[in-house]
Amino acid sequence: MIESLLIANRGEIARRIIRTARRLGIRTVAVHSDVDAAMPFVREADAAVCIGPAAARESYLVPEKILAAARETGAQAIHPGYGFLSENADFAEAVQAAGLVWVGAPPAAIRAMGLKDAAKALMIKAGVPVTPGYLGENQDAAFLQAQADAIGYPVLIKAVAGGGGKGMRRVDAAGAFADALDSCRREAAAAFGDDRVLIEKYILGPRHIEVQVFGDSHGNVVHLFERDCSLQRRHQKVIEEAPAPGMDADTRAALCAAAVKAAQAVDYIGAGTIEFIADASEGLRPDRIWFMEMNTRLQVEHPITEAVTGQDLVEWQLRVASGEPLPRRQEELAIGGWAMEARLYAENPATGFLPSTGPLDRLRFPAGARIDSGVEEGGEVTPHYDPMIAKLIVHAATRPAAATALASACAAVQVWPVKTNAGFLARAAAHPDFVAGRIDTGFIERHAAALIPDGAPPAAAWQTAAHALLPTDATAPWTALTGFRANAAPECRVAVAIAGETQLVTVDGPAPGTVVEVAGETVLFLNGEAWRCGPAVAAGAGGDGPSDGMILAPMPGRVVAVDIAQGDTVSRGQRLVVLEAMKMEQALLAPFDGVVATLKAVTGAQVSEGSLLVQVDKPA
Repeated sequence: MIESLLIANRGEIARRIIRTARRLGIRTVAVHSDVDAAMPFVREADAAVCIGPAAARESYLVPEKILAAARETGAQAIHPGYGFLSENADFAEAVQAAGLVWVGAPPAAIRAMGLKDAAKALMIKAGVPVTPGYLGENQDAAFLQAQADAIGYPVLIKAVAGGGGKGMRRVDAAGAFADALDSCRREAAAAFGDDRVLIEKYILGPRHIEVQVFGDSHGNVVHLFERDCSLQRRHQKVIEEAPAPGMDADTRAALCAAAVKAAQAVDYIGAGTIEFIADASEGLRPDRIWFMEMNTRLQVEHPITEAVTGQDLVEWQLRVASGEPLPRRQEELAIGGWAMEARLYAENPATGFLPSTGPLDRLRFPAGARIDSGVEEGGEVTPHYDPMIAKLIVHAATRPAAATALASACAAVQVWPVKTNAGFLARAAAHPDFVAGRIDTGFIERHAAALIPDGAPPAAAWQTAAHALLPTDATAPWTALTGFRANAAPECRVAVAIAGETQLVTVDGPAPGTVVEVAGETVLFLNGEAWRCGPAVAAGAGGDGPSDGMILAPMPGRVVAVDIAQGDTVSRGQRLVVLEAMKMEQALLAPFDGVVATLKAVTGAQVSEGSLLVQVDKPA
């Protein structure tokens, strides 16, 4: 068994690897950027080495620094986690050339599966079914258009070197193909340095189903059954589950056999995932499921496979990398119960899922769920890395029970002042169509109105705040107004303010939420959402809301463009300022025709959420 392990990653996955390594008696080494020095994974490792500034390209993505840290600390092996260098064949070879153990896929397998077109060609040769489409070398625009016309619309243009939802465009008609191709190529070139594309038949009502595979150096390959990852937003997974709903024994057997065949085709060793697209319009059928790609690493969603199989996949990785055979034979593996995982992100669904950064003054998770998190209360979400706060994993005997448990777990999350998608996740897990298993990759878009409300506090929030503000003794009479009514019980009303809005609330219902003091603020938590609250106070004349022309920063970030000057006349919808945070840009527009009365935005400046950037006044 490996005795000393360097983890070439950070956050949640680094902590996850450390837990298993510690249980196995393996010494761990963390590498970290300077802004990560106080992170939990650094503290929990047996040794730690700083490898550079915050920018990943200057720290976590520099192989030489990681290898130097391994030499400095005497590490015997390197585990890359997921993301960063986990699927970099050159890095894997450099690790092995340095005489270290690579806890990952063989470099040749990484290369074989790294380009979507080459991987599909390999799968066709191995007899694995692939999605109908074109994946040849001819990249002439007119030729590609002709191929799309022959395949039949809708089609999906995909970057050959793509990943993470980048470089993908759906095209519904021939007339839209040229523009979509240009856009896809530009994005692919910027993201991957490779503008080549392939074309696939776009599957209407698709399901995203993947199979966990594992190989060892003794020629053994097994599968650990399937996961369904169909709940996605912009091609990013949101909720995953195992097993897949609606999967019968025959379809599972065919699917998992194809996955094993795919892994054997590249002499696979270690943890890998074979991803498939399924046309589930008539239910899951073996002849309507096609290979998409292979991820040659451990997946973010691996805990749900662990939950239903009872296996520790990180332990499997370490044992296989140490030269041991697989811990279980295929006939020794079985599915037990149902597991689901939700990804809790620092983002605000009410503002189009804009990222949210800042201190975690309060971070509380529910009991009864497995929580894989990279941060702790008192820490911070920075703009430098992926904004995932935690993964919430539940396991139950049945799918309905698992969905109920996941919805409850997400609803019980308390985070402040960073915004999260916890309420969105809770509503998704509780949605009748999700509970019934009526899911596909369009689920979130189709149900957006129900899953992403306008952000206004619901009636239950007002009742919760009112209950919290009821005076408990004679020294606090300032909020409660008791009214006498003939032949009826007295009516108790409380003047409440939540998130800048005020109401006179009649206290006549339950208080399902929680009100607590957080860093000097009174905060209301309800169903995964959070708001400032308190007693209503008299307001001065005049309004200061968005309708009055105040352009506020919707997220913390950097001002990358200012298109106007003070005194300029602007038109409704005109771009005024552009903010950037976590590599996302947000254009702020004029709410109406008017004049720039105040301009506080400065190009290059960092601003906090809610900062006044521009004041537009209506013409006299």
